[in-house]
Amino acid sequence: MTRKSRDTPGTPRTGPRSPGPPARRRLMLTLAGVSAVSPMATDMYVPGLPQMARSLHTDTAGAQISLTVFLVGIIVGQLLWGPVSDSLGRRPVLIGGSAAFAGFSLLCGLAPNLEILNAARLGQGLTGAAGIVVARAVVADLFDDDRIGRAFAALSAVTSIAPIAAPLLGGGVLSVGSWRWLFGLLAFFGLVLTLCLALWVPESLPLSARVPGGMGGTVRSMRRVCARRSVIAPVLSLGFGGAAIFVYIGSTSFVFQDLYHLSAGLTSLVYGANALGNMAASIFYGRLVRRHSPEELLRVSMVLTLAPAALLVVAETAGRGGLALTWICLFVSIAAFGVFFPAVTTVAQIRGRDAPGATSALLGSVQFTFGAIASPLVGLFGDRSALPMAGLMAAFLTPATVAAFAVSRQHVSHGAAQLPDADRPGPRDRTSGRPH
Repeated sequence: MTRKSRDTPGTPRTGPRSPGPPARRRLMLTLAGVSAVSPMATDMYVPGLPQMARSLHTDTAGAQISLTVFLVGIIVGQLLWGPVSDSLGRRPVLIGGSAAFAGFSLLCGLAPNLEILNAARLGQGLTGAAGIVVARAVVADLFDDDRIGRAFAALSAVTSIAPIAAPLLGGGVLSVGSWRWLFGLLAFFGLVLTLCLALWVPESLPLSARVPGGMGGTVRSMRRVCARRSVIAPVLSLGFGGAAIFVYIGSTSFVFQDLYHLSAGLTSLVYGANALGNMAASIFYGRLVRRHSPEELLRVSMVLTLAPAALLVVAETAGRGGLALTWICLFVSIAAFGVFFPAVTTVAQIRGRDAPGATSALLGSVQFTFGAIASPLVGLFGDRSALPMAGLMAAFLTPATVAAFAVSRQHVSHGAAQLPDADRPGPRDRTSGRPH
């Protein structure tokens, strides 16, 4: 793959300079925080669902509606805020979204009934989505092709801590307080992140690089990205891969607790070990991408996610499954996702450089939509073995792998060169300096 640096002759050099090491660490930690806080709003909250249902005089199904509306907000919010940030800039969307997330979190904690809670959860998802989608766009703004892979690896490694920390944090809060305290803590996180964004995250999108034409311009930008096959291939790979992850998240507790009779504590250790494998692989990707193209690493990672799932399907079908084999297969597969996620994000964001916000919106919305569809499927096939989980993971990972191999090795121009003159945004003042 031929990589284009922002120091290529002809590239404007008047944009925001990339930060030095201390500023870059603060920047990446803040972006990781706003990317992780919305998923934490679910991971922390799930242990408190039974208590919340009793408090608001509803049943389990009624309590779970608040999870559904939050996910709808995340999906719709990413489709909205990504293109809007291409037009208005990154900082207003990030800071406004984080502040509003804090407000809606507080409203969730004060909700007197289920109706107000669901409305607040929808608002929480809509505003929290701004951090998820715009953080990726900021990375695409600030880092050139030679370094964007390492930046996404760092972002992925930090955000992978959330699935480990959130359930533990949620359980700790519930041991001393009610479910309402969880939302108070999320409101506090939102306020802290708002302050960090205001202090440490610069505006990464110059005026000359923004998509003109208001809402019409943002719609055209999204349509243009959706029509680009070089972007759609990694987006579909992420969507199907994300569906497999949602299957894993939704089935792990049932498989290890109900089928293999592990305690909740031991199941948490299994889940945590897999998440640590994922984080270690993300860090390793940052080293690998210096020698290999993101496309190559994307293909290899998809093989490594699919093969263990397929092996587990064969073993369960033959009646030779078991605790050890299930854990080993899941560990290898989930660890490989630590390479897959930064690789597929890097490929898509490089190929959608003329509209990073719209590209990020497409990535996030497809991932969460496919995941929302996949989550309930495990229950339809029973829970008497690990076969439904393994089969569904393999079923989603197969098209994800096909899409990964469909990603062309040929270098794709950063966008403006691909477009007719009438569709080109203004000249981009991209980052000129490189991270040290």
